[in-house]
Amino acid sequence: MHAGDRKKMAIRDAETERANRRLATRLAGAALGMFAFGYALVPLYDVFCELTGLGGKTGREAAVTAGGEVDRSRFVTVELVGGTEAKLPWAFRPLTARIRLHPGELREVRFYAQNRSPGTITARAVPSVTPGPAARFLSKLECFCFSDQRLEPGEARTLPVRFSVSPRIPRDVSTLTLAYTFFEKPADTAAGRPSPGVERPAGRDG
Repeated sequence: MHAGDRKKMAIRDAETERANRRLATRLAGAALGMFAFGYALVPLYDVFCELTGLGGKTGREAAVTAGGEVDRSRFVTVELVGGTEAKLPWAFRPLTARIRLHPGELREVRFYAQNRSPGTITARAVPSVTPGPAARFLSKLECFCFSDQRLEPGEARTLPVRFSVSPRIPRDVSTLTLAYTFFEKPADTAAGRPSPGVERPAGRDG
């Protein structure tokens, strides 16, 4: 091989090595960017839920418990709605369509659920509050949505919710809608693995 050919090959090898390094740098940057984007989705989801009421997320400002301040100068109406995803063979509805309460007052309502299928089904209730901006003023202290609900064939159950509406709720908000939709749990999560975005009782971190 001539000296000129060896020189050309050395130049090509050097260029190939530089190109590989640039590609590796770009791939590493893309991977880092994807990780950062995924990490950012968690707080973005929380902000979205707080603004829209999706998932029933409530702000820390709403942590009003029994024995706290009660605003007896006004009432707030809470409408209750229950439903299921189309493929879930359950009956699910509130036993009370609406209640009136004073802000800060602790109240309990109940829902009715029945498994109308021949098989055992585990499902999770996903709450939502409207209007969305008012969701952070509603605090659930006890709720069937905090855990999975497992019903045997034909089994019926009453499911309680204990909640209060913060006295800090704006005076122009006189009506809230608290809705629950049951979704069947996938096999891997019904066995005990937690689902993303699981709601926890008021007063617990997160």
